[in-house]
Amino acid sequence: MRRLSSATLGTLPADVIRPAYDRAAVRAGVVHLGIGAFHRAHQAAVFDDVLNAGDLRWGIVAASLRSSQVRDQMAPQDGLYAMLVRDGSSEGARIIGAVQRVIVAPEEPQALLNALASPDTHVVTLTITEKGYRLDPATGALIEDDPQLAADLASLARPQTAPGYLVAALAMRKALGLPPFTAISCDNLPHNGQRLRNAVLALARRHDPALAEWIGEEGAFPETMVDRIVPATTLDDVAALAARLDVEDRAMVKTEPFIQWVIEDRFCGPRPKFGAGVQLTAAVAPWEEAKLRLLNGAHSGIAYLGGLAGIDHVHEALALPAIRAFVEALWDEAQTTLSPPPELDLAAYRDALMARFDNPTLRHRTRQIAMDGSQKLPQRLLAPIAARLAAGQGIEALSLAVAAWMRWQAGRDDLGNAHGVDDPLAGAIAARLADADTAEERVAAILRLDAVVPPALAANAAFRMALIRWLAILETQGALAALSTFQERI
Repeated sequence: MRRLSSATLGTLPADVIRPAYDRAAVRAGVVHLGIGAFHRAHQAAVFDDVLNAGDLRWGIVAASLRSSQVRDQMAPQDGLYAMLVRDGSSEGARIIGAVQRVIVAPEEPQALLNALASPDTHVVTLTITEKGYRLDPATGALIEDDPQLAADLASLARPQTAPGYLVAALAMRKALGLPPFTAISCDNLPHNGQRLRNAVLALARRHDPALAEWIGEEGAFPETMVDRIVPATTLDDVAALAARLDVEDRAMVKTEPFIQWVIEDRFCGPRPKFGAGVQLTAAVAPWEEAKLRLLNGAHSGIAYLGGLAGIDHVHEALALPAIRAFVEALWDEAQTTLSPPPELDLAAYRDALMARFDNPTLRHRTRQIAMDGSQKLPQRLLAPIAARLAAGQGIEALSLAVAAWMRWQAGRDDLGNAHGVDDPLAGAIAARLADADTAEERVAAILRLDAVVPPALAANAAFRMALIRWLAILETQGALAALSTFQERI
């Protein structure tokens, strides 16, 4: 079958929305690191809106720091792909044209550096997942024994990490007399802008203190919060879209109608005139905290408890009254730790989240959400647990979610089905659990992992006992029995 491309764009059905601008006239004002499905359904769609509004300075040069998969999907399609927006029985298709080129960094490191150092580049965005920053989740410090980061600490002649590319490119810009770009982390990290800034400055200082000073004074690293549910695309999705469009699109993404991007209004150069879904604000932290602890915290709880129970998708998990009640209870606990902005109605936000979770057409897989738990739990679950303990409040729902993550490390669900533990610390956790024979020993082993659990929290007796109690039930009776016990306790 023919591929989606500039040549086949005109053959698509009339109800498919196409770019309303001349793609040949677009300049690449954005470089994006980490072109996965989330970027294609979120930031790329936002910049596509800007282009459609007539400002052609905001095309995207995108880069993968590891795999060639997305480049190989998009290059034969001239960077075009379909974004399917699904809500219940309705589905709309839109062709996104904002991505001008995809670079595979390990194959073309200089091409990526040249794009970052281009005078046209004003904004750099990143979706590289929490582990891509090479930052300790607990302290925010550089993980200097990471092999790729260690290589960048030794030399930036051929960068290997996102901070390495940013520092090397900023050095090029300084040498050329160009201003820095605005670097915007779009990952679910607390204080993501500050963390990215700290990583870049720490690496820059090791190579050139004057460069670090220039970046600190002239650069900008806004805090951000991004929100849109983007499930993984399946081969069945690709086949169904091909049947509908009569062209094949191997880079398609599927998502929900909801989109939100809250950005701290701190840019060091030109910025787009953003449209719907984007909010510029003086303070992102309250929005970020609410999203991490309500949406993402609930997602993690659903992923591990639902996954252990053998449930494949979020909407299927929420069809069980016990899981639905658990989510509400987790929200009750997490909500007390928030300081929401006046514009955020938490009751309405919770109702909207539940409706989004219930969307059956997204088919958001629990195993997809379960990835990289060691990087996600500190901000999603452990931070609100610490806050509630400090306030003398209970942690039943939050600690059950953490215990379910611990149980997930065994690599087998309650039905006996094996699953991979996809996590950068999977090996370290498995090594710690190898000689642990009881729930108490397994909890103690994981609590000693201070890259995940802050030592002060690990030493809290109430937290430790709650984890032991829930892990013992999960191991001996399963997730559904644990949820039943939970309902009896609340």
